[in-house]
Formats: sequence, structure tokens, C-alpha cells
Amino acid sequence: MTGDPTGLHRVLEPVGVLPQAATRLDTDPVLRHDEVRVRVERLNLDAASLRQLHEKHGGDGDGVRREVLEIVRTRGKMHNPVTGSGGMLVGTVEEVAAGSPLGLHVGDRVATLVSLTLTPLVLTDDLAGWDGLGEQVPADGYAVLFGRSIAARLPEDLSPELALSVMDVCGAPALVERHVATYDAPTVVVVGGAGKSGSLCLAAARRAGASRVVAVVPHDAEAALLREGGVGEGLADAVVVCDARDPVALRDAVSAAGGPAEVTVVCVDVPGCEGGAILATAAGGTVVFFSMATSFSAAALGAEGLAADVTMLVGNGYVPGHADLALEIVRSTPAVRALFERRF
Repeated sequence: MTGDPTGLHRVLEPVGVLPQAATRLDTDPVLRHDEVRVRVERLNLDAASLRQLHEKHGGDGDGVRREVLEIVRTRGKMHNPVTGSGGMLVGTVEEVAAGSPLGLHVGDRVATLVSLTLTPLVLTDDLAGWDGLGEQVPADGYAVLFGRSIAARLPEDLSPELALSVMDVCGAPALVERHVATYDAPTVVVVGGAGKSGSLCLAAARRAGASRVVAVVPHDAEAALLREGGVGEGLADAVVVCDARDPVALRDAVSAAGGPAEVTVVCVDVPGCEGGAILATAAGGTVVFFSMATSFSAAALGAEGLAADVTMLVGNGYVPGHADLALEIVRSTPAVRALFERRF
């Protein structure tokens, strides 16, 4: 059977939208001419989605697990209807249709580099091995990749858990490196610098020629984690403890740490950080929003209301070569690897 490389043939409701915007996908395991079916081993839930589910269920892991199962059952994909986000997965290729352009082979262990919000997914084990608390979810089932999907073979020198954590956010450092390199020795601020994407972005900014790199974290425990892992080793020049949802406090904290920034990167999983990121950025600078908790209307209208001459970018998760770059940062930057291994 033939299909569209974007996966349009898998959309059940509403007809005519792309799979990411669909409310329900076809999960038939029979492949179209360019598809690949993957036996799922582990999911990695998006941080904003997991936070929302934990808050909704008051930290009850069983409640979170049941809701994830219900979302996948009813939508045919892991697409949180509140946050609009999903995550990604690791698995083993079990069938490749003759027309697939992805270059995968049966038996390859891969991480999907496309969102679970557009990936047909069936879970067959009731997530019995997951406590509903962590973002990495042991699972059994299958997923279907389209002709325009992206997947990367798992590296042999890193554990699957570590590789999945890195690949989950690999678009962030690649995009940061690209835009930092357009400035002459800029100051770069990373909001959420002790997290997965944040720590990678700190290292990417340094690699791309930043003269000063500032990490913003929400509390002292995060600051201690980052200082132990990196300041003396060049990961960040300053660590600022600040509630990024307070725009004036963030502006002032960044200014005291050597700002404003030519490039500000937002990597947090809570809403309300748009105004502070804009205020912390110099005229002519760039704000990269790499969080599914971002309100892009709030960012656009907030910048207009502040008469802020800044370029604002939506991190879409894909930059050519992004997985290789992120893995290389982890291999070559002990502070980043230590943060991943200690936290995730």
C-alpha cells in the first residue's frame, strides 16, 4: 500500500491535517510503502507534559500512568492535550517497507528524533514497569515512522538511557550553536541551565564563541548541582538563582551577572518566562524559546508591548546533524555528562 511521506494517510480525525495536529491516528501495524515499524523499549516523556500530569494527579504515579495509557489508547499517539507535547522513544526496528528512505534495517536499535505527538503508537504492557514518576518510561508495544520521520541509531559507547536523554533535546544545542555563531563574542544566558537541554546549550554556546555564558536556575539546589559540575571547568561563567517568571527580577539578575544578553535561551518546563527573557536580552539580540511551556502569543505581544527589538525563535527540535552534535558535547564535556548521569 502507498502512503504520504508526511503520514497524512494515518490521520483519522480531523481529515486533512498533518499527524501532529490530528486528534486521532491510525495505528494499523501493516506498513505502507515507505514506513518503518519499531518495537518500543522505552519512552521519554516531554518535561512540560510530565510536569503537568504530575501536578494534575498530585504526584500520584498510578494516576499519571493511567492517563498516559488513556491518551495513547484514544489518540493513537502520546500527545498531551493540555501541553500539546509528547516526547520520543527508543526501540528496535522490526520491519522496514521497501520504499523507506530512512536507511534503517531490521534489528537496528534507534531513537526516534520526531515527536510522539505525530508518531502512531500502541502500548501492549500497560506500562507495568513504570512508576509514573520518571520521564523515562519502560514500555512494550510498537510505533510507526513515516518517510519524512527521523531516527538515529543508538551509539554503542553510551547507555541507552543516557543516549535517549541526550537525543530527546538534541535540537536545542544545535540551534544555539548556529545563532550564537552569528554574533561576535556574545553574552549568552540560558534560563534553565542545569537541565538537560540547558546544560547542552551552555556548552554549545561556549563552543560557538560566546565570551560570557550565564546559567539561570530556580533555586540553590540547582545552582549547587551546576557549580559542582561545571563553573570551574568552563561550562558557565556565572550561575544566577532567580524565578524566571518574575520579569523584572530576571532582568536585574542577568544585568548583575554581566548582561543583557545577545542571545537568551529559555529551556524551562514552566509557563510565564516570556517577559523576563525579552527584558534580559539586548536590543538586536535573539531569544530562543526551547520549551513547550512557552506561550508564543505572550512572547510576541509582550515584545511588542515593551518595544523590544529582538528576534524570537521557536526551537522546532530539528537542525541537520543535531544528534551527532549533542552526543559529541556529552562525550567531550565531562561537566555536561556528569549532570546527565547524576540527574537522569
